[in-house]
Amino acid sequence: MREKEYGIWQALSWADLAALVEKLACGLHQAGLRRGEHMIVIGANRPRLYATMLAVQSIGAVPIPLYQDAAAPECVFPINNAEVRFAFAEDQEQVDKLLEIRDECPQLSNIYFDDPRGLRNYAETGLAALDDLIVSGNAYAGAHPDFFKTAVDQVQASDVGAMFFTSGTTGNPKGVVHTHNSLLNRAKAGADFDKLTHTEEVLAYLPPAWIGQNIFSYAQWLACGYVVNCPESAATVTIDLKEVGPTYYFAPPRVFEGLLTSVMIRMEDAGAIKRRMFQYFMSVAQRVGPNKMDGKSLGFTDALIYGLGNFLVYGPLRNNLGMSRVRVAYTAGEAIGPDLFSFYRSIGINLKQLYGSTETAVFVCLQPDNEARADTVGVPCPGVEIKVAENGEILVKSPGLLKEYFKNPAATAEVLSADGWYHTSDAGFLDAHGHLKIIDRVKDVGRIKGGSNDGAMFAPKYVENKLKFFPHIKEVVAYGDGREKVCVMINIDFDAVGNWAERRNLPYAGYTDLAQKPEVYQLIKECVEKVNADLSVDLLLAGSQVSRFLVLHKELDADDGELTRTNKVRRGFIAEKYDVLIDALYGGKTSQFIETQVKFEDGRTGSVSATLRIDDAKTFTPVKAAA
Repeated sequence: MREKEYGIWQALSWADLAALVEKLACGLHQAGLRRGEHMIVIGANRPRLYATMLAVQSIGAVPIPLYQDAAAPECVFPINNAEVRFAFAEDQEQVDKLLEIRDECPQLSNIYFDDPRGLRNYAETGLAALDDLIVSGNAYAGAHPDFFKTAVDQVQASDVGAMFFTSGTTGNPKGVVHTHNSLLNRAKAGADFDKLTHTEEVLAYLPPAWIGQNIFSYAQWLACGYVVNCPESAATVTIDLKEVGPTYYFAPPRVFEGLLTSVMIRMEDAGAIKRRMFQYFMSVAQRVGPNKMDGKSLGFTDALIYGLGNFLVYGPLRNNLGMSRVRVAYTAGEAIGPDLFSFYRSIGINLKQLYGSTETAVFVCLQPDNEARADTVGVPCPGVEIKVAENGEILVKSPGLLKEYFKNPAATAEVLSADGWYHTSDAGFLDAHGHLKIIDRVKDVGRIKGGSNDGAMFAPKYVENKLKFFPHIKEVVAYGDGREKVCVMINIDFDAVGNWAERRNLPYAGYTDLAQKPEVYQLIKECVEKVNADLSVDLLLAGSQVSRFLVLHKELDADDGELTRTNKVRRGFIAEKYDVLIDALYGGKTSQFIETQVKFEDGRTGSVSATLRIDDAKTFTPVKAAA
């Protein structure tokens, strides 16, 4: 592993890591952690966080990574549900969080911190430095030289290896129990599929509590032996990405959207000649780039012009994005916009989609090289079976399935059938080429009722993702099931729209003020109507065109309960919280006052209010297929 500290990359060899893990394992055993018990780890990607997870697993205990940006009350349920006594906390922020909830979690007896800054005068019972644990573990290992090897040998592949709490879009999160085999089997399957080796370089920058990060930078790291690089901080990820130059890269669509937005902002600020050159060669890339990436032959002229574009634009752009060495890049978690997907592939980045979830240890479907398409999520991985239920729900059978939901047999029975099929809750189908297409969540796919589109299918996530492709739109929440038309609430991208406004000498006093500018509404309206034009040629979803929209006065935030910690929209919660806005959208109003309570990072609460404008958008007559 490598960790960037004070601007310098520090390397940790496998041998040094093994020695560290043994000391930590011995120290945890001596402190009282026993086989089958749970230990939470909370913090950013750090070698000593990973070493602690390995140490916990080595003695037959079970690590539970929690989101480092979760508010303290969000940690109470997982800690109490799993009866956690031991915790690893990265720094003062995480220690304070755990100490804050200690009265609600009286069994939480041992808290070990990695970074001592700010903690010198803390005198809490059971609070100790990880360095102290390492010292005591080293002494125990010296006195009991066979303990560690014996403990490791006792761990079986079928034992519980880790537990991950779902993001909890409704109700309390559920603890997803995985065995060592389910995690490593899927890690190996993904590695074999893309021919990953120990020579790969990976940047670990997403939350360790997210199953995707845990597979790509932990389970596959162990399966392949490649190098995992831990950035200095969240603020330096972009710089670190360029320095590392990963060969294997994973990010949710939101990250790819953000990178593209930053590129477009810079190009808008560039000189006229550079802008025209960029626009010309990008039009060439969009026309021939995907075919080149798919291994198809290009004509001599196209190959020549693309090669020139690669020298002048695409190569420098890949380098600027930190993707000049990327051999395989994946995105998952949400559907990615087709234009966004083709943009990256057109400039020579092998971006592909995968399908999976926490319960499936990620890898269910992967896209083979030369078969990557924006409208599918690939073919079933080795060992995976897929079938589609009568209601359109995708069912999965795989070695990577969860063992159970912890202490929740009723929920386990809902998703795991007696014959081993996992109910994904996603609606989709296998196309003629064996690729899986996802439409939406089964519970979210609805129908328009009344009006000219009566009975038409409504897939909110599909509409939301098409709108989010535009760099000026950050988040969208669509409604329409059981109603006569589709209406959406939109979050603008503050950086992108702010840059757009500044170049037009449009003054604004913050997000709320900028969001309600008439000029901004016109900008967003153009985006909505472009999506409507695209939807009009899709016979299945032409009825999902957006009739009315508004721009929200605040950004949707996980701290306010509007997003999950993995940034998924909590549509039902938002519908209740903003019911007055939904009533206004469907009631024909042109404006609506709203005041909303918000929670700040330090735990304080406040409120933000505004009178929101509501606009109509042009819809288009569905285009009939040619006979």
